[in-house]
Amino acid sequence: MATDEESPLVVEENHPQSQPLNHKRDVHILCWAFLLIFLAYGAVQNLESTINTEGDLGTISLGILYVSFAFFSVFASLVVRKLGSKNALVLGTTGYWLFTAANLKPSWYTMVPTSLYMGFAASIIWVGQGTYLTSAAHSHAEDYNLHEGTVIGKFNGEFWGMFACHQLVGNLMTLAVLRDEKGGRTSGTTLLLILFLCSMTLGTILMCFLSKRNGKEERLQESPVSSSSSIGSLLKSILILLLDVRILLVIPLIAYSGLQQAFVWAEYTKEIVKPALGERGVGGAMAVYGIFDALSSLAAGQLTSGLSTITIIVSGGALIQLIVLLWLLANYSVSGGLLATLLPLVIGALWGIGDGVLNTQLSALPGILFKHDLEGAFAQLKLWQSVSIAVVFFISTSISLQTMVVIMLVALCISVAGFLFLTLKVEKAFSYGAA
Repeated sequence: MATDEESPLVVEENHPQSQPLNHKRDVHILCWAFLLIFLAYGAVQNLESTINTEGDLGTISLGILYVSFAFFSVFASLVVRKLGSKNALVLGTTGYWLFTAANLKPSWYTMVPTSLYMGFAASIIWVGQGTYLTSAAHSHAEDYNLHEGTVIGKFNGEFWGMFACHQLVGNLMTLAVLRDEKGGRTSGTTLLLILFLCSMTLGTILMCFLSKRNGKEERLQESPVSSSSSIGSLLKSILILLLDVRILLVIPLIAYSGLQQAFVWAEYTKEIVKPALGERGVGGAMAVYGIFDALSSLAAGQLTSGLSTITIIVSGGALIQLIVLLWLLANYSVSGGLLATLLPLVIGALWGIGDGVLNTQLSALPGILFKHDLEGAFAQLKLWQSVSIAVVFFISTSISLQTMVVIMLVALCISVAGFLFLTLKVEKAFSYGAA
């Protein structure tokens, strides 16, 4: 029998009269739903700074969104526990739909409120996603007597591989629909946004077909707990988790994963792709980035089996991004001819590999290290990621590419050093203590 520490939220209660859940089916549904929602949102996010330029409305809206995301991530685990991971996923999709719809009539009165609400929606959809996927992986491993870490890695690899395809599909739709006109104007924006809203609606409908996860998650929803005691319990669990040396050593890597994602949206497209390939080349470069992100996610997920393999895979991904950063810092410059076309694409491909590695491995870690508080661990993951993303959006307009690269280099070195110390020293001590 599993111990209490190993069983919260992730173990099914298999009653004789109940039919076992089809965990792989649920993972497939989750993957397709997120693809339909984020192929739309990802493309809209890429376009924000170019279609809403007046008063920097697009960039500021994204900054507000990620500040809201960071704030609500503190309370997201409580909301997911109350609603259940499936209901949290469905509710979370509404924020993305409203944010995209607001772009049909962009103004401070439409974009700011929807950005604030989407921060809340994003916090619960991502905590819900991490909790749901890990719950399905634990249950599938138990039902079929499989190695838990391997199943977690494979499920995360499939999810993040499919998720990374949103960059490819969304940007290809953007390239197909938008048209450049004289005077720097762009036509087809309204049609593109309507198509994106249809895609998001399909994703939301698909999310409704997910099975409800059983076990402790359902019991938490049914238990009558007052709001004050729930908030007190939440703050206590956050404090307890932050006192765990393991989460403190993982936080720098979590923050770096947010930095490197925002680097693509804020710096790579503006400072590397656009000068060499022009605005039309941004979609193609992001498609290349998405392809390699998807492939590396699938490969990393298949190779994951536990903390030792996660350490090796993360180190490999970090090394690839370190090489790119050193290249940018040393002698990268926009040249002419074929080289000017290839270099931004090569950088995008290498960066996509690193992003795929970090996404799959950081998503697998909570299910391996923090089984006692899955929602809290995933909330910490999204909290520190969104804080670092918001910081990049707010400072990117006032610093140079070289300064950003230096910041990224320092953050990468600190995060990898902390993670290696965790895996080599701290987790070994925890394992001995639990033995």
